[in-house]
Amino acid sequence: MNSFLLLLAGCFVVTWIPRILPFIFAKKLEFPEKLHLFLSYLPLCILAALLVQSLLVVPTGKAPVLKLEETLACIPTLIVGYYTKDLMKIVITGIITIAVIRFVL
Repeated sequence: MNSFLLLLAGCFVVTWIPRILPFIFAKKLEFPEKLHLFLSYLPLCILAALLVQSLLVVPTGKAPVLKLEETLACIPTLIVGYYTKDLMKIVITGIITIAVIRFVL
C-alpha cells in the first residue's frame, strides 16, 4: 500500500510539473503581442487537428477516406457550436447526433 501511494504521488508530480508549472511562470512574464496572438490560435489548431483525425481513416498505401457517420454528426454539432459557443451544448449535440445516426444506419 505504501509503495502504491508513493507511485501515485510520483505520477502526480510528474504530471503536474509540465502542465501546471509553465502557467505559474507565464503569469509573471510579459509576452510580446505577436507571441500572444500566436499562442491564442493554438487551442483552435489542436482541436481542428483532432477533429480531422477523427473524421478520416487512412488505409495503408491508400488515400484518406472520410468516415460517413462522424462527418454527418459533425454538421449539426458545428452549427450549434457556431451559434451558441457553449461547450456543453456542443458536446451534447455531438453525442445525441452520433447516437441517432448509429441507431438509424
